[in-house]
Amino acid sequence: MIEDDDGHARLIERNIRRAGVCNEIIPFISGESALDYLLGADRSGRVAVGRQLLVLLDLNLPDMSGIDILVKLKGNVHTGRCPVIILTTTDDQNDIQRCYDLGANVYVTKPVNYESFSNAIIQLGLALAIMKIPEIG
Repeated sequence: MIEDDDGHARLIERNIRRAGVCNEIIPFISGESALDYLLGADRSGRVAVGRQLLVLLDLNLPDMSGIDILVKLKGNVHTGRCPVIILTTTDDQNDIQRCYDLGANVYVTKPVNYESFSNAIIQLGLALAIMKIPEIG
């Protein structure tokens, strides 16, 4: 999960867990730290080989745009098939279209209301619980 807002990160994880998802969730608050983990310091993507990854990605990060991260993940031979779910407050149609054009698998706008946000993440968690994730090759 690449999310710089600690409150949002806790809410996302708590409600995904409520939906029954038990997979490890590794939180990142910056794009650089996430890319170092997902692709390796050399950005080759070889560190991801043999793993199953799903990325929950905020677009508004302090050090780089989530769109830049999406481009790097989807453009890498090793992580290109890795599902990326955009979770962001941005509901601009141009951003939504651009993310799908770049290979995002799902785009979810975070509701402003706490209860609506919680319910949206529970629904996402239910979907995640039945998703099949490809192994990175």
